[in-house]
Amino acid sequence: MSFSQALSGLSAQQQKLGAVGNNIANSQTVGFKSSNVQFADVYAQSRIGLGVRTSTVLQDFSQGNVESTNRNMDLAIAGEGFFRFQQPSGEVGYSRNGQLTMTADGDLVNAQGAQIMGYAADEEGNVQAGGDVAALNVDSEDLAASATTALSVKLNLDSGAEGIDTSAGTGAGAVAFNATDASTYNFSTNATIYDSQGNARNLTMYFIKDNNAVNQWQIQGRVNGGPEDAAEYGPFNLGSLEFNQNGVLDTYNPTALSLNTDEFGAGEQFVALNVDLTFDGSKQFAQPSTVNDITQNGYTSGSLVGVTIEDDGTVMRNYSNEESRAAGQIAMVSFRNPEGLSPAGDNLWTATGASGQELVGAPGTGQRGLIEASAIETSNVDMAGELVDMIVAQRAYQANSQTISTQDELLQTIINL
Repeated sequence: MSFSQALSGLSAQQQKLGAVGNNIANSQTVGFKSSNVQFADVYAQSRIGLGVRTSTVLQDFSQGNVESTNRNMDLAIAGEGFFRFQQPSGEVGYSRNGQLTMTADGDLVNAQGAQIMGYAADEEGNVQAGGDVAALNVDSEDLAASATTALSVKLNLDSGAEGIDTSAGTGAGAVAFNATDASTYNFSTNATIYDSQGNARNLTMYFIKDNNAVNQWQIQGRVNGGPEDAAEYGPFNLGSLEFNQNGVLDTYNPTALSLNTDEFGAGEQFVALNVDLTFDGSKQFAQPSTVNDITQNGYTSGSLVGVTIEDDGTVMRNYSNEESRAAGQIAMVSFRNPEGLSPAGDNLWTATGASGQELVGAPGTGQRGLIEASAIETSNVDMAGELVDMIVAQRAYQANSQTISTQDELLQTIINL
């Protein structure tokens, strides 16, 4: 009598139960992908087979549920692809688990100490996706101050305002501009700008409708603030604006605001201001004068106060001066055959010949999904399905055991003859 068929059945169902048990055990493992045992029958040039064997263990890489965690260093992948990690040993592994922490040295690592990899940024925060992929690090150095070099003001100047004779006292009724005398200008507004050391300065701009030229305005400016708040500089001639008959800005003849060491006091040496002003989009309509928008490109120095990760994988350094700079961009990896990846434990897979070579790129490109920050991808294990599979495998195991018992009884009968 042959017991081989039943023994092979027991072995196969044992492996099936092992896969089911492993799936159930990892039902709460972030980024886990379930597996399923596939069987094949065994024949050796005979009508009656020799039993069953395990042909392969197939991994299911279908999407798990994405759940919010309200923790910015948690990352989930929406779509296909993997994170690329450099393990402490130097080996590269791939994972769907994006639960990260930042070490005291600024490394972004998972629970096992493997560093997530991506594209580094330069000192200006520019990332070149498609370059070399390396372990990402967040620099904790302060962000240096940057002087304001451009100031853009968008406003409406009241076309019905009464013109002022700007001939500075040379003609009858003419008046000289005086910042403390509101009758010598029509409208004023303020803007914060920064000098070469990052000191915040207040620039006040005074708009004077020219009584001697149609639809033309003169602009005067004064600067104060800085290390000595009482210090004030000006007035400065900031040029003139001219509007066309439709109230649209036609020309602006600028005079750049420029202050260097000579203009500032002795206590403010090595400080400079060189600001180019623009008034693009400004209008002259019969409405009260008002400012619609002011933008400038300077800022004071800032210390690192936090790190956030955006949906495209960009790791942002946030500073106390409300500026942000990219530290790098997390890379994503896809494979022609992800089912060919070899499980390595600790939520990692390694590439094999069956999986094909890694295809590295930015999130959202090619077959690579997007990154969702403050979220995790849960295990894709279907508990209901696994419990049913366990019952079926148990019944099959019992049936194979019964086959052995039956054949044993038949053999015993033959021996007793």
